Amino acid sequence: MAKRLKNFQQTKGGVWPTLLAWVSVLTLFIAALLMAGAGPAYRWQLLGLGEAFTLLRNGVYATAGAMLLSLLLLVVSGITRRFGAALVAVIVLAATLALLYSPWQQWQRAQQAPVIHDITTDLQNPPAFNALRNEREAAPNAVDYPGETTARQQREAYPNVQPLVVDAPVTSVLAAAQAEVEASGWRIAAITENTIEATATTYWFGFEDDVVIRLTEQQDAVRIDMRSASRLGASDVGINAQRIETFLTALRERLE
Repeated sequence: MAKRLKNFQQTKGGVWPTLLAWVSVLTLFIAALLMAGAGPAYRWQLLGLGEAFTLLRNGVYATAGAMLLSLLLLVVSGITRRFGAALVAVIVLAATLALLYSPWQQWQRAQQAPVIHDITTDLQNPPAFNALRNEREAAPNAVDYPGETTARQQREAYPNVQPLVVDAPVTSVLAAAQAEVEASGWRIAAITENTIEATATTYWFGFEDDVVIRLTEQQDAVRIDMRSASRLGASDVGINAQRIETFLTALRERLE
């Protein structure tokens, strides 16, 4: 047995680790291209959304394949004592884990988030889209707030989505809100004396979510309500709620 292992190390030991190393690296490269290219391909209208998601899914499959190949390479390099190949295996394995982390995180969020896409701090009287009405009417998702079913799911899933009340003049609050919108990189559609409407575009796929911020004077304070709604998709995997909480937190700090 020892003699056979020695012969394998001498004859095949230099071939299989090298071959597996090249194949695992190539598979990893293809997986990275598929996953990285899915979003821009849709954003630049080279592919439809379904085709882009298929590209992304194939990238995940290719990443899993690269992971399996790297594990096999690790075993073979250990048997043949090719430590350079073992190093390649470790690098590919680490890279596949990094590539799979984002899809895994998104999947986890999708499992936890309710299937809603329209979030607001005022469930009784949600801020309305006026300047963006035409754009939203042309999109798959409705322009009007979906109603009590969505409100009930939001209360259960996102109890921290609440209006912000500040002790400041409404003009100062409006200016601060506009500055925060601009800092967030959102495209402003309209500004009135008490509302701001804007569109936030996601970085990777370029999905457009519309935002309206409404200011209401209350004696010596100003109540800030906000609504963030996706134009496309039944579920936003929590993005709109996160956007509202992040924005209002940043606005509070800006006003302090």
